[in-house]
Amino acid sequence: MIQAILVFNNHGKPRLVRFYQRFPEEIQQQIVRETFHLVLKRDDNICNFLEGGSLIGGSDYKLIYRHYATLYFVFCVDSSESELGILDLIQVFVETLDKCFENVCELDLIFHMDKVHYILQEVVMGGMVLETNMNEIVAQIEAQNRLEKSEVNRVLLCRPG
Repeated sequence: MIQAILVFNNHGKPRLVRFYQRFPEEIQQQIVRETFHLVLKRDDNICNFLEGGSLIGGSDYKLIYRHYATLYFVFCVDSSESELGILDLIQVFVETLDKCFENVCELDLIFHMDKVHYILQEVVMGGMVLETNMNEIVAQIEAQNRLEKSEVNRVLLCRPG
């Protein structure tokens, strides 16, 4: 099961934080900092899996991450998850973000946080993987966008003017 999904920039600023296990806010912040320091000190040529930090369960959990441009995408998972499967899931998530934002960048995650969370919920919910087919995910997001636009148009047409 996925315990947490963290996305932070090269300076350790969190851009997306989603925990699927309850932790107090202070502990969540410590987990983000510890995870950043664990991942940052690793060379880019080294394997993208490592044991979880001491705060999130130690050797029972793994951190699986990918570094894209200025962002680190880190999934904290328990031992039942496949490392390669999670790496593939990270790739699907990033490619979906790319399709939805046309070359996603850090600013997209900052200014469109609601859309990023919606995309993530199409992929993972409650720590369980829901969908890995990027075309299906994008189709659901486009359907949601059409629904939102039709709702806005309906409100504008009904507004007295």
